[in-house]
Formats: sequence, structure tokens, C-alpha cells
Amino acid sequence: KGVHDGNVLGVPYFECPAGKGVFAPAAQLAGGAASLSPAMVASSGSAASDNEGPTFLPSKDKSTDGSISLGQSMTWNGKKAIVRYIGGVKFGKGEWLGLEVVDGGGVHDGTVMGASYFECPAGKGVFAQVAK
Repeated sequence: KGVHDGNVLGVPYFECPAGKGVFAPAAQLAGGAASLSPAMVASSGSAASDNEGPTFLPSKDKSTDGSISLGQSMTWNGKKAIVRYIGGVKFGKGEWLGLEVVDGGGVHDGTVMGASYFECPAGKGVFAQVAK
């Protein structure tokens, strides 16, 4: 099951039917990285080496307005979530929340487009922009 149509936050990456698009690390694709072009693998991989864990971008302790704290429980799309990251992201402007969706229903593991923001089990991570 996908989550978008190839456009994410107003940025077109590829085209597909609505609700069919996802981003995934090359290593998680059936057939392995051998079926992808070198450019696709390089752009989707993590900057961490095989011997080291990912280097996480620093999170703020609270949102700019002070209403949301790191570790706070909240509801996202009707599902219980925990705030794991607060701050800027490489894929959009403004302040964002990295959330771990407790019972699943997310789309990543805290790493998006090669940048590691927080860590959670695969398929439990989402980002939501802080309301203005």
C-alpha cells in the first residue's frame, strides 16, 4: 500500500496513481540493489558506513511555540504517536515533528531520503508539519 502519487510536500519526484507511491531504501526492495541503476542506489542510501549506526540530525527539545515536547504522546490521523524529533528537515521548509506511530501505519524508520532524524521500527515513522 502506498501513501502518495510521487509528489511529496509539493515536490514531484515521480508519477504514479494516487495512494500507490512510497520511498524505500534500495536494500528493502525485492530483487536487491542489483536491479537498480547506480544513481538510484546512491541517491537513496544512507551516509553511514556498514560498521557504524546512522548519525542522527539534532532535535530540539520543544517546538518553537513550546506547545510540543520531545517524547510527548499525541494523536496523528487518529493513531497514538510519540514525538521523536522536532526541527527542520531536508525535504521541506518550516518546523516538523518526527513521530513514531505506536501501532504502525507510518511509512519509514525515522530516516527519509538518506537523512536520519530519529530511530523507530520500520513502518512506524511519519513526519507532520507543526501547525502554524
